Amino acid sequence: MLVRTHTIALMLSGLLAAPLAAAQDASDPFGSDPFEETPAEAPAVTDEAPADPFDPEGEPSSADQEASDTEVADTDGLGSDLEDEYGFDPADEFASAEEPEDRDPWEGFNRAMFRFNDAADRWFLKPAATSYRQITPIFMQTGVSNFFSNLYEVNNVFNDVLQWKWGQAGNDTGRFLINSTVGLVGLFDVARHMGLEASDGEDFGQTLAVWGVPSGPYLVLPMMGPSTVRDAPANVVEWYTNPLTYIDDQSAEYTLKVVNVVQIRASLLQAEALLKGDRYVLMRDAYLQRREFLINDGETEDDFGGDMDEYDF
Repeated sequence: MLVRTHTIALMLSGLLAAPLAAAQDASDPFGSDPFEETPAEAPAVTDEAPADPFDPEGEPSSADQEASDTEVADTDGLGSDLEDEYGFDPADEFASAEEPEDRDPWEGFNRAMFRFNDAADRWFLKPAATSYRQITPIFMQTGVSNFFSNLYEVNNVFNDVLQWKWGQAGNDTGRFLINSTVGLVGLFDVARHMGLEASDGEDFGQTLAVWGVPSGPYLVLPMMGPSTVRDAPANVVEWYTNPLTYIDDQSAEYTLKVVNVVQIRASLLQAEALLKGDRYVLMRDAYLQRREFLINDGETEDDFGGDMDEYDF
């Protein structure tokens, strides 16, 4: 009888402690990203250097040390995630032959704007995006994203024509017509199942680049984020090519635009967890590399194998 009494008491204590522990874990919803994967534990570092059979003194050669550093850098898997998401590997692409003072001569101003935008994001946009991600079902998030992506096809077609990309213009036009009708105003991406895949997107900044306009220095705009001297004025054209601009009811127009911003920010929550170190530098380099990727339609220069095609092996 005494054993049963102690057992019941322990069970009741566990049941009472469980809600308290859950409440404690949920007390800071923004302390850590709920969608962030747990990083792999770094291997232990020892003072003893591994033996090298090719080095008579037992010290690792420089080639082995470089290979070891490369393996450690690749073990976290972050580079592959960003490569799948944005089309480039930050470990290879962030390095640039261009000096930082040449591409970012206004770094002092840009860092001030970055801190301002970061504070606004931390206090307003990120909490809204996190709540949206947590309370909105996945199928609804997909539908909202498809809806705004379908509206952006109008801007894609406009810039496709300006860049003389007639095949892509036809593809994007077909996607807009099919998804706007059969796809219920774009909530469902029916065109993808019909063989019309979504492109990386076109904007007027890319059009100016195709026309030969230089990018100019890197620039951070208040409330708008990373840009360049070439891309900043292009935002005015983007405003006119956005179908939401022509909604008569201004309250509905602004509501839809705010929802679009929140859903875009929510889609970046997981990628944000990959930013370590100087976030300003990482976001600057990522933006500039992403713009080059889009302007070149994903074609990158091969510094080593460009002339190897003329040889047969």
